[in-house]
Amino acid sequence: MLGQMMQMPLLISSLIRHADVNHGDTEIVSRLGEGSLHRYTYRGAHRRARRLANALGALGVRQGDRIGTLAWNDHRHFEIYFAVSGSGAVCHTVNPRLFPDQIVYILNHAEDRTVFFDLSFAALVETLAPRLPKVKDWVVLTDRAHMPESRLDSLCYEELLAAQTEDYAWPVFDENTASSLCYTSGTTGNPKGVVYAHRSTVLHSYGVCLPDVFGLSAREVLLPVVPMFHVNAWGTPYAAALAGVKLVLPGPKLDGESLYELFESEKVTASAGVPTVWLGLLRFLEERGLKLSTVNRLVIGGSAAPPAMIRTFREKFGITVLHAWGMTEMSPLGTVNHPKAKHLDLPEESRDAVRVKQGRPIFGVEMKIVDAEGRELPRDGKAFGDLLVRGPWVMSSYYKGEGGEVLRDGWFPTGDVATIDPDGYMAITDRSKDVIKSGGEWISSIEIENLAVAHPAVAEAAVIGVPHPKWDERPLLLVLPRAGQSVTKEQMLEFLRGKLAKWWMPDDVVFVDSLPHTATGKLSKMQLRAAWRDYRLPTA
Repeated sequence: MLGQMMQMPLLISSLIRHADVNHGDTEIVSRLGEGSLHRYTYRGAHRRARRLANALGALGVRQGDRIGTLAWNDHRHFEIYFAVSGSGAVCHTVNPRLFPDQIVYILNHAEDRTVFFDLSFAALVETLAPRLPKVKDWVVLTDRAHMPESRLDSLCYEELLAAQTEDYAWPVFDENTASSLCYTSGTTGNPKGVVYAHRSTVLHSYGVCLPDVFGLSAREVLLPVVPMFHVNAWGTPYAAALAGVKLVLPGPKLDGESLYELFESEKVTASAGVPTVWLGLLRFLEERGLKLSTVNRLVIGGSAAPPAMIRTFREKFGITVLHAWGMTEMSPLGTVNHPKAKHLDLPEESRDAVRVKQGRPIFGVEMKIVDAEGRELPRDGKAFGDLLVRGPWVMSSYYKGEGGEVLRDGWFPTGDVATIDPDGYMAITDRSKDVIKSGGEWISSIEIENLAVAHPAVAEAAVIGVPHPKWDERPLLLVLPRAGQSVTKEQMLEFLRGKLAKWWMPDDVVFVDSLPHTATGKLSKMQLRAAWRDYRLPTA
């Protein structure tokens, strides 16, 4: 016996239609590259998205064509999200912070037919274009007055829209149709593509809005700091349309002062981004003696949020930091750290022990940890093993079958090593490739880093394993001091003593002028291991 419900496909176009009909006068505010603010509403965004869908058709774009973007968070990029996917093409957001050779590889591998790019990437695009023979149209995301001088025969975004009508009926098709494409650099070798579906994206949007996830509603003002080229800004543009949130898009300026101005002027209540951005904002607030008057929560993901930063935001600024975790292969959200009722009356120290974990799975994500033989390990918060996930917005294979069969008995291996406690809270102890293997035992680089950055003189810290003749690997602590402050090796080791198991203590501490980051803002352990692989530890 089957249910007698209507069969209506879950399509991305339904999100922007819903926002127009039910939240049509809610604002979308963008800071443009030129510094000016652009304001309009969901109704205005829907109108322009329909114009863009017509423009894509006029350019010859057909269902299934890949459409690339090299763009910041603003209203034009938002329109592309809905017009491209809604018309049946595939929205392919490309990270402009990658090396040019990687961008060329990704655009060629995806076989992008049309590429939209921001003014700030005009010079980059001019150098890349000769190596991208499959791109038929380059579109500059600007108006005629700001079109750059270029040898490239580019189209003007605003002129494309002006030439079209708003009269466009969103097509209806199978909800499993490809909607968007993101490439992950978290794999070995060349970046690999992950293809999302309309169904998976809409389900993920529901998940993002849940109270124990981002808690979005029509009463919120959301500023996604996480770029729209980084796993679709963690799905926030789609979730914002679903919930009718006022959306504030920050453009290219993500420094502490620029973010502070937008937070205050637009009365932002919630934001999301990687730890490096929040460290910059925190420094700005502390140096100027400022507070954020409306922000009540920050979602931090991409890499582990230092416990010291979580405490500072809570104790000095009254802002709740929600730890989150996910992957490009998971659309990306997997867990968010909200307390349960039983945690609310615990002393702060006990609650902190829960807060630093990556959180509980969102409905739609299942996870387990297994040992080297694939046996499931207990959820006791102590046993740690390889983290596997599955769910309706978790990928089953990479684009074009790259990497071959990736699933293990229907589960996706994340490459993370984790624990899961009896309440379902998952804690990443390390990436499997970043774990320090010392004498047959594992040492978590993340745990040492989190303790190190709690030192008041430390701005950032990284821990890597370096070769040791007896123990195979031992931890080396690399420290970036705060500006104007100093700390010695002996002081750092004394600060860590008693907080770590004795055999986890770093064998050496080195102070550096900078630490390398990936294009998504994470510490680049790969670069660090390459740079320090010949370092001789004093204990060696």
